[in-house]
Amino acid sequence: MSKEKALVVCPGRGTYGASELGYLARHHAGSALLAAFDRQRNERAAQSISELDCAARFSTALHGSGANASPLIYAAGILDYLALDTGKVEVVAICGNSMGWYTALACAGAVSPEHGFAIADGMGVNSGTGEPGGQLLLTLVGDDWRPDPALRREIDRKLARSGAFRSIELGGMLLVAGEERELDALLAALPAMPGRPPLRLAGHGPFHTALMAESSRRALAQLPAAWFGAPRVPLIDGEGRVWRAKATTPEAMHRYTFTTQILEPYDFTRSLAVGIKEFAPDRIVLLGPGDTMGGAIGQVLVAEKWLGIFDKAGFAARQAEAPFVIAMGREDQRARVTRG
Repeated sequence: MSKEKALVVCPGRGTYGASELGYLARHHAGSALLAAFDRQRNERAAQSISELDCAARFSTALHGSGANASPLIYAAGILDYLALDTGKVEVVAICGNSMGWYTALACAGAVSPEHGFAIADGMGVNSGTGEPGGQLLLTLVGDDWRPDPALRREIDRKLARSGAFRSIELGGMLLVAGEERELDALLAALPAMPGRPPLRLAGHGPFHTALMAESSRRALAQLPAAWFGAPRVPLIDGEGRVWRAKATTPEAMHRYTFTTQILEPYDFTRSLAVGIKEFAPDRIVLLGPGDTMGGAIGQVLVAEKWLGIFDKAGFAARQAEAPFVIAMGREDQRARVTRG
């Protein structure tokens, strides 16, 4: 049986919710690496990842805070990656969304799993230490997932006038960020949207904008370039650049991770488009926790008309017949790419 080529996607914030409570215990109980992550947390008197994962009930204030959400998501992602059956899949490239970049670094071997955890854990605290502002989620596609270029041009004009920033390109969704008055001004000026109403994201700062300058400075000071090396697997960043083993310096990757990646928009849409066009994978594997990014991935495939997928119905039909996107957070799909 020949291996299938896989493009791996590492999810970002917002993917560990009530349905994911206990994810690490279900899939990675007894992991020595998880125990190492717990020790890192205990050394700074923070509640362990295992304790958070095994809580009696999900709490948005507790599990959704940056200080806890980031390490929970990172731990689920890297442990899922290490559970891939290398006899079934050959990982040809890796990308991530927003904080998923930290998971992608470790999956690709650019940092060790332990240093990756320290980065995700540290940045979860760092990015929530008081930078003013937040994020707003705009859904720019309707039920068919087809992009509307005219609407996007209008949104871009309103965004420029409001003073808010483009933050994350996420398939048919756009996250914008800014100070509260700027987000209020944008909300007041927005046209009718084809998807769900604009959503303020609780607990999110003005990520991927110049407002995070202090966070960038702290990261550069606290998280050393010595942790970084060349990736063993091609790594696609938030600008669509491919980092390869023989064309990467630790200093450049450190600088990108803690300056550009923090201060400039994160274009997951472009990253994924580069991944499918450059590496032509047989499958996209979405690491856990959860599968909420499956929609964003599907929307990118629709925009690119990849594999003849022109709308949401076409994506759903393809997934039902022979899934192109395998979400490890789904029990019915996980077994396709894991051992056992």
